[in-house]
Amino acid sequence: MTKSPKYAFIKAQWHAKIVNQAFVGFGEKLNELGLKADVDSFDVPGAFEMPLLAQKLAATGRYDAVVAAALVVDGGIYRHDFVASAVVDGLMQVGLATGVPVLSVSLTPHHFQPSEEHEAFYFEHFIQKGREAAEAAAQLSALYSQELARQSAAA
Repeated sequence: MTKSPKYAFIKAQWHAKIVNQAFVGFGEKLNELGLKADVDSFDVPGAFEMPLLAQKLAATGRYDAVVAAALVVDGGIYRHDFVASAVVDGLMQVGLATGVPVLSVSLTPHHFQPSEEHEAFYFEHFIQKGREAAEAAAQLSALYSQELARQSAAA
């Protein structure tokens, strides 16, 4: 890579204590990889707001990838399924429309309860998912840098 990658990281603030751990894991993994990346963090009220912000951020051309993290839980009403589907579909559409990779750390557990046991499990799980997102972002940045270098050499 010829330049340090720049990433945007969007965090939905429902269950912020848990969701924010994805950002922690993301930073830890980038450090372990020795990747000197700039990461801008953005908080949105909930998961439903992530695709629009992802689109606006991707359209700036400043970011090598956008990461979006949320915990969409079944609160006993039907809308969580619609929200989860809309969010993931929206994030995918952003990537396809802008050409900027959009990585989702948006999880929808079937049986989340605000208990100490569940919160502890998802706290650790989001750290791991953030680490996985960092690995994917690093791989994509390297891939796209190689492709740009090939295109420049061919020109």
